[in-house]
Amino acid sequence: MKAKISKAVFPVAGMGSRFLPATKASPKEMMPIVDKPLIQYAVEEAVAAGITDLIFITGRNKRAIEDHFDKAYEVEAELSARGKHELLAAVQDIVPKTVNCIYIRQAEPLGLGHAVLCAQPVVNDEAFAVILADDLIDSEQPVVGQMTSVFEEQRCSVLGVEEVPREQTQQYGIVSSESLTRGVGRISAIVEKPSPESAPSNLAVVGRYVLTPRIFHHLQRVSAGAGGEIQLTDAIAALLAEEPVLAYRFRGTRYDCGSKLGYLQATIAFGRRHTEIGAAFEDYLKRLYS
Repeated sequence: MKAKISKAVFPVAGMGSRFLPATKASPKEMMPIVDKPLIQYAVEEAVAAGITDLIFITGRNKRAIEDHFDKAYEVEAELSARGKHELLAAVQDIVPKTVNCIYIRQAEPLGLGHAVLCAQPVVNDEAFAVILADDLIDSEQPVVGQMTSVFEEQRCSVLGVEEVPREQTQQYGIVSSESLTRGVGRISAIVEKPSPESAPSNLAVVGRYVLTPRIFHHLQRVSAGAGGEIQLTDAIAALLAEEPVLAYRFRGTRYDCGSKLGYLQATIAFGRRHTEIGAAFEDYLKRLYS
């Protein structure tokens, strides 16, 4: 198993039902925060962490994601003809030429675990990252980069975690862990969406994973849960019996863009510091609430 993480999996086949009707014909991952879609923020995080192979697990009505990362001849020709060179560069530089985009179709929405399993033919026997675009994390150092550094030291799976209010444990996979070093703990148990009364802690797994290839063995063997879905949490629980899995308290601010409130919070936070309109937007907010 290589020490360097070069592959990242982006499960993007979900319906996005919490944002209907906006997501009826357009993927939720293409919803913009100011002027970039959520999936682009996730890709930029991966690329900044040195990842070179981007594996998108797509589904029906997700063609817009492929088009976004593809070359757009007509758009580029129009921008060039109009002399809009900054916009042209922004469109051309969405993904560096040294990075590969790989698309795998998930025929049925069988859960996050199944989506990750779909990537096995490309990942093979390498450790890899999983990034959920719904979780937009604002940080100085990319969170995936923080986590791959931990992996390179410890050579085992790493889950990004943060504390959540006890009443919200039913929305997350929850871990219990024993502290090893600052920000890093060894996980002793993981439970999918426990009630506040039965949750082993309020430490939640949030949208960032670095996993060893052994996870595929367990994803192939876990039983499907409600709705026939294969849960990644169940496979991680089985992996715990064989090898260490670490909880990493990342440095950064997470916005849950799978919820309307989190999406609006992210829009305000990123809008206030946008290089083009940030100052004017900040003035507007001050006038609005003065």
